[in-house]
Amino acid sequence: MLYYKLYNPLSLSNIYQLINCRDLNMEKLRTQILFIVFLLVLIMNSSPTASQEVEDEREFDYDEESDKGPAKWGEIHPEWAMCKNGEMQSPIDLLDERVEELSRLGELKRNYKPSNATIKNRGHDIMLKWVGGAGTIQINGTEYVLQQCHWHSPSEHTINGKRFDLEVHLVHESPDQKTAVVGIMYSIGEPDTFLSKMMNHFEYVAEEEEEERVVGMVNPTDIKMGSIMYYRYIGSLTVPPCTQNIVWTIVGKLRTVSREQVKLLRDAVHDFSDTNARPIQPINRRNIHLYRPSDLPEN
Repeated sequence: MLYYKLYNPLSLSNIYQLINCRDLNMEKLRTQILFIVFLLVLIMNSSPTASQEVEDEREFDYDEESDKGPAKWGEIHPEWAMCKNGEMQSPIDLLDERVEELSRLGELKRNYKPSNATIKNRGHDIMLKWVGGAGTIQINGTEYVLQQCHWHSPSEHTINGKRFDLEVHLVHESPDQKTAVVGIMYSIGEPDTFLSKMMNHFEYVAEEEEEERVVGMVNPTDIKMGSIMYYRYIGSLTVPPCTQNIVWTIVGKLRTVSREQVKLLRDAVHDFSDTNARPIQPINRRNIHLYRPSDLPEN
């Protein structure tokens, strides 16, 4: 009887059906898993990372009396809470008595290269963005790719309490999404040569808000630093979401910029608060280091 049941054609058919049913269920399960993975990848790639600056200027402003002003940034969205609660916020005052000279930091290792760029009026600033990056900077053995630069007036950082007329931020990202920013400050004087080359593009985006304009090849080395001396500290983005653990490098020498160039940058963003600089933030026991070569005079 056992022999008959094992080799009965009807029984074999039932066995095949069971096997096929199991295979179909496994295939369905695999399809569902692949679909879920696809959705997760899509969400991760479409959502901005925490280290990215908010680009919608309607979300915040720089008016101290506004309900969207700097004092309120941390209350506008839960993900912006660091703007209010963070203890390593930027910008700061680079006060001489808090600065420690540290020669082992070494010279800033830049390996920039020309790359195609676009320019955009983000409402709170003008951003020049390099497509695919424009070379690298090396800090503590990590390479950061230059992604974009933008301008603040007056300067966001101060030196011994003194605020200057303009500050450019060169924003870099590492492959693991760490951020390093190089800041260069300017005082009124001779026109800046890089800004002079970009003036017609600034004028265009001033009239066409939110429109991104193709600039063509731009060499970031044309943004002159003028000094190998620099300040280094750990801070944050100076706009929401105010992400912390940003490596800041502030070039020690002031560059010059004309009043007309500063006015165009301010007029372009139509910001009636007459500033796009965040107020100075508490240092909170942070270390501020200064790199100065031994053969470089102090003044």
